[in-house]
Amino acid sequence: SDGVLEMAEVQLMLMTAISLAVAAIPEGLPTVVTIVLALGMQRMAKKNSIMKKLHAVETLGSISVICSDKTGTLTQNQMTVVKAFTLEKMVDVSGEGYDPQGAFLQDGKTVDLATEQDLALLLKGAALCNDAQLKRVPESGVWHIVGDPTEGALVVAAAKGGCRQSELAARCPRMGELPFDSTRKMMTTFHQTAAEALSFTKGAPDVLLRRCTHIVVNGEVHLLTQEEKDRIGAANLEMASHALRVLAVAYRTWDTIAETPTAAEENLIFIGLLGMIDPPRVEVREAVAVCRSAGIRPIMITGDHPDTALAIAKDLGIAGPDSAAITGSQLDTISQAGLQQLVQTASVFARVSPEHKMAIVDALRSNGQIVAMTGDGVNDAPALKKADIGVAMGITGTDVTKETADMVIADDNFATIVSAVEEGRVIYANIRKFVYFLLSCNASEILVILFAILLGWPIPLLPIQLLWINLVTDAFPALALGVEKKEPNVMNLNPRDPAEPLLTRKLQSMIVIQSLAMAVTVLGAFKYGLHAYDGDLGVARTFAFITLITTQVVCAFAAKSEHYSVFQLGLFSNKYLNAGAALSLFLLLLSVYGPLHVIFKTVEPGLAEWLFLLILSPLPFLTTELTKLVYKLSTPKRTTTSGSPTK
Repeated sequence: SDGVLEMAEVQLMLMTAISLAVAAIPEGLPTVVTIVLALGMQRMAKKNSIMKKLHAVETLGSISVICSDKTGTLTQNQMTVVKAFTLEKMVDVSGEGYDPQGAFLQDGKTVDLATEQDLALLLKGAALCNDAQLKRVPESGVWHIVGDPTEGALVVAAAKGGCRQSELAARCPRMGELPFDSTRKMMTTFHQTAAEALSFTKGAPDVLLRRCTHIVVNGEVHLLTQEEKDRIGAANLEMASHALRVLAVAYRTWDTIAETPTAAEENLIFIGLLGMIDPPRVEVREAVAVCRSAGIRPIMITGDHPDTALAIAKDLGIAGPDSAAITGSQLDTISQAGLQQLVQTASVFARVSPEHKMAIVDALRSNGQIVAMTGDGVNDAPALKKADIGVAMGITGTDVTKETADMVIADDNFATIVSAVEEGRVIYANIRKFVYFLLSCNASEILVILFAILLGWPIPLLPIQLLWINLVTDAFPALALGVEKKEPNVMNLNPRDPAEPLLTRKLQSMIVIQSLAMAVTVLGAFKYGLHAYDGDLGVARTFAFITLITTQVVCAFAAKSEHYSVFQLGLFSNKYLNAGAALSLFLLLLSVYGPLHVIFKTVEPGLAEWLFLLILSPLPFLTTELTKLVYKLSTPKRTTTSGSPTK
């Protein structure tokens, strides 16, 4: 009504009101967010992280715990048998990889397998109770495994001892099998020989030993004594303490082949142990260290022996020197409240089942943690679904697991998960940057009109000019901010609290300061135009129009980081921002000097006017940079405690 009383044009006031309504709501924000998330997913896919759900990209930045399998994720999944044990001998196995060239050595001397009946029987059982196959590529002569790497290592060890799987299968054809499952932790196959029917069982030593009532020593079978059980247990612990994965092999003869696991896997005859090494991935140590600095706690969850798991966890830095491994049997005796307390410090869980994984995830989430859980088997799917981010293995993972997961790691590598978390943090930070930039720009436009009305000045910007700025000129720098490179400290900050709003109090205050600085600068240019050119409204509005666009373009560079000065990051380090700024300035020149000047009602400034406006435009940019410095000096440095190795 005041505008009407002051004889302002009703149409101009109406259009200005509509333009301000447009300015108040950044229409391009949802589009820019979607584009930035999609581009982020493409970058992650190039680094072997395939995001199946768009919202999971944002959640990655909040991850505070990564629960990881051991085999193939923390280790190379290239098993090699290096130790073989029977009651009479502990021998070393030479050779590397899947090449079946190697020897069995005791005290540096070759062991003659022709005279070692127990060792020969151990290798025979390992080769027959097996679904992997050793193949050789004719062209290159390179040996490789078709099937599970652990089973492949057993086939290779048997081949080194002269027990060729194909020859054994011909002499002892398989008549049936009881496949391995995570509950029994064993596998049994049935074979028919010329003399008798027999079964071979392989599995976790502690589990299998409980099923054995007899033992074969020097080819003779007798009752298994407690002393012999203790010797076997000691050998198992010795190998496990050296980070070896140990499997036990037993057998039994049959008149009629049993049909149930209970009958087939009882009263077994113990043969021996095979210890294999699966070296940790070299890059995982660094990835674990990055997790620590980022306030993320890595936890190992495996079905392996506790000593094996603990040795590797200590080597990788997941567990501390005084840490202990928690077993599945221990978890069975703990209440939910006790488990919630335990998971605050425990970093290694061994001999666990998929049900235990579910319980661990539940306990961690009950403590307020944001959990990523890895898995590859069908039984892991419920735990992946329960976790905040379910991570399936791309190589060893089943279709069910991949379908359930939020993310698929194409190379089964723990370091890739950490890289994905880093990318998730970068994407979220970039979303904050362009939201901050767009809201600052929109708020400044509103303040320009509001202050002009309160001061009784003419409207500094025409509706068409506001629409042009909102829909065109500030959109390109905003989109470019969405692909800004990572900041130096992105993995030196604690995980983001998921309850924290996108616009924190700090960011809100920075928006207010920058928008005020931009509005004052634009009004200054407008007032100068009115004063210097005898109240020529066309010149004054042109000055305001040019100044608003140039200040927004310059402030886009200040929005590259809310923590670091743009001069620390590199003023022109983002080539997309450089291009977006150049395009916005080109459109400005087109609207002032080109045929569009008729639409925007602009006049052509001279060189002196341009020089004045270009000197005026960086003032909001400098204000923002000064604000960052003040915040930096007033903010105490963060110290990470949650990422230290724990028990």
